[in-house]
Amino acid sequence: MAERMTGRQAVTAFLRHDGRILLVRRSRRIGTYQGRWAGISGFLEGADPLERAFQEIRQETGLSREQVRLVCSAPPMKVVAYDLGTLWVVHPFLFEVADRGAIRLDWERVGMQWVAPEEVAQHHTVPRLAEALAGCLKRERSSGHV
Repeated sequence: MAERMTGRQAVTAFLRHDGRILLVRRSRRIGTYQGRWAGISGFLEGADPLERAFQEIRQETGLSREQVRLVCSAPPMKVVAYDLGTLWVVHPFLFEVADRGAIRLDWERVGMQWVAPEEVAQHHTVPRLAEALAGCLKRERSSGHV
C-alpha cells in the first residue's frame, strides 16, 4: 500500500509557555483532520522547514519571530495516513513563547488549550502528535537545554 501513497512534507511547531504545550483545534473548514487537536502546522512549501515553521506560527497565531524562541528541532518522522493515502514526513520544532496572551488564532483553528506534555496523548490529535513532541523533548534533554 505504501508505494501507492502520496508523499507530503509538513512542519509542526510546538509552542511552550511555563512548561505547558499549546494545542489548537483544527477548524471544520480545512482539508484534513477537522476537529482534531494539533500543534501549529502546515505543508512544507519550500526547502527550509524552520523558515516554514516561523511562517506557520505567524499565520496561525499572529506571533512574530521575535515573540518566540527556537528551543530545538527533532529529526523528521514518517507518519503513514492510510485514510488519506498519504505518507507524511513531519519536521517537528519546539519553541518557547514569553507572552501567551499575544496569541490570536486564525480561521484554521477554532480553539486552544495549554496542556502538560504528558497530556497531549490523552487528546484526539492528528496522527502521532505526542510522538513528535516526545522527539523534541528528547532532543532538548540530550542537548542540555533543560
